[in-house]
Amino acid sequence: MAKTDLLGIHKQWEEAWPKALGAWSDFTKMQRPIWCFSPEEEREVGLRGSFAAIRLLDHKVMISLSQIAEYQLEDYGAEILAHEIGHHVYAPANLTDHARLLARLRAGLGSNVEFAGLIANLYTDLLINDRLQRDVGMDIAGVYAKVVAHSGPPEQPLWRLYYRTYEVLWNLEPGTLVSGEVEPGINLDATLMARLIRVYSKYWLEGAGRFALLCLDYLKGFPPAPASLEGVWVTLDSQDAGEGGVIPDGIAREEEGEGGGLVHPRLDPELGGLAPRSSKEKSPGSRDGREEDGGQKGRFRAPAEYIELMKSIGVERDSSEIVIQYYKERARPHYIKFPTGRMPVENEPIFEGVEPWELGSPVSRIDWVESAVRSPYIIPGVTTVERTYRQVRSPEAETRPVDLYLGIDCSGSMNNPSRRCSYPVLAGAIMVSAAMRAGARVMSVLSGEPGEYLSSDGFSRDEKEHLGVLTSYLGTGYSFGAERLKEVFVDKKAPERACHILLLTDADIFHMFDQTPNGWEIARIAAERAGGGATCVLEIRYPDSCAEPLARLREIGWTPYLVNDQEGVVEFARQFSKAHYERNGRRR
Repeated sequence: MAKTDLLGIHKQWEEAWPKALGAWSDFTKMQRPIWCFSPEEEREVGLRGSFAAIRLLDHKVMISLSQIAEYQLEDYGAEILAHEIGHHVYAPANLTDHARLLARLRAGLGSNVEFAGLIANLYTDLLINDRLQRDVGMDIAGVYAKVVAHSGPPEQPLWRLYYRTYEVLWNLEPGTLVSGEVEPGINLDATLMARLIRVYSKYWLEGAGRFALLCLDYLKGFPPAPASLEGVWVTLDSQDAGEGGVIPDGIAREEEGEGGGLVHPRLDPELGGLAPRSSKEKSPGSRDGREEDGGQKGRFRAPAEYIELMKSIGVERDSSEIVIQYYKERARPHYIKFPTGRMPVENEPIFEGVEPWELGSPVSRIDWVESAVRSPYIIPGVTTVERTYRQVRSPEAETRPVDLYLGIDCSGSMNNPSRRCSYPVLAGAIMVSAAMRAGARVMSVLSGEPGEYLSSDGFSRDEKEHLGVLTSYLGTGYSFGAERLKEVFVDKKAPERACHILLLTDADIFHMFDQTPNGWEIARIAAERAGGGATCVLEIRYPDSCAEPLARLREIGWTPYLVNDQEGVVEFARQFSKAHYERNGRRR
């Protein structure tokens, strides 16, 4: 179509924009759409296949004017624009709710999770369209009639069910959107789907899993795209809505009503229950690998499941970054106040005298007054002088956070943190985040020795670096290596700031100290030079079997903290700030 014709459609739709906003509220405010006049512009903004689409990352609406003209939808500007606005203000509204929606749909779809984005698009479209057609009085049915007239009635059972649902919702004449006589099963399910859309319109997240279960039988033998989307692709506007680098917050914890709590619509008392229960109508969702903490409301997704969910909504990040976000989110409820100590501070520099200022030194160091007093002629490098200062320590002290040396055993007995939750890593994330918030520096070390180790670049305040270290996985050796303590606290001079050593390991650390030359002496010197205490959190089920090495550990200045299993280290992280490190800390 000629550019001048598209400009006319553009003007017409610009004028329809205020009406589209008003369909939701007189107070709805959004940026105007991105208008695409050519396929090249569509590809540039990420508009693929559909004549309209949304982006949740920046709350944008994108419109293909050439496709609008092709489908003869020029007169439906208010309807289509209002529909796209509905995705931003109603369902899914934002990236977090989009992720919550996909989580519920994935639970209902079982092994068919690859269709979660498609089913989410169909579900939210039904919700939005029904409100606009029934409550606002817009002619959404006319839009679909135009699409059917252009592409022909869809023949796939899923699409026949979907279009027949619109006929039921709006009491349209049979055959308006679906060709031929509708199969009895599709007709029954369309009636049930229409009832679901009406009943759960205000609580649409609760209805999502039920909607997925109703669609499940129609996905059997469903052909792959693009054959499966023929004739309907142009109406799918939110499948790629979450693409980008943003990881939504609040998704690590599973919500009540997900997974095993799903009820098939045929058994839902809210919908009347139209058929007897059968084995096919049970939720295919499985809870294998999911953790519980305080009942259903406390369930957390496994890290692997969390990664899959983030990928399904379009998060364009490396899996390692997604794992870091997972542990940060799980650590947040356990944030604690980090230990602090009274440390000497330096006064303001004290003036001692002057010395010649030489060429090449910063010009800002020149004492111009003293230079002028010494000679009326200012000759750089000859008559110029600069002040000298010395630093003195004050008897007064300030409260300063104790730095943290965090060592985690990453031997073969530890979980891979990207597959299943690693409680030592979770406890480490709690402590790192607490230290960062308190202003402390951290050095993080993973060690599975004899074998490999991984550490941060000394003590720093780079939270991303430390969480990247902690969420890595080695799976080598049998314990944390004593040589790692030797490198930092024995081979080098004592840290300038008080540091607390915290090791998360098990009873194998005693064998490591025995096998390492001077291993116990290394541990003693490290605890002494750290200046802020040393704690060894040990997973030991039967403390009596380790009474002798535990006593020896206390004698060399370490505080052992025993847990029955790895989950116990999280409770330790909660109590860490209550320990008496401050009064045991040394003044520097």
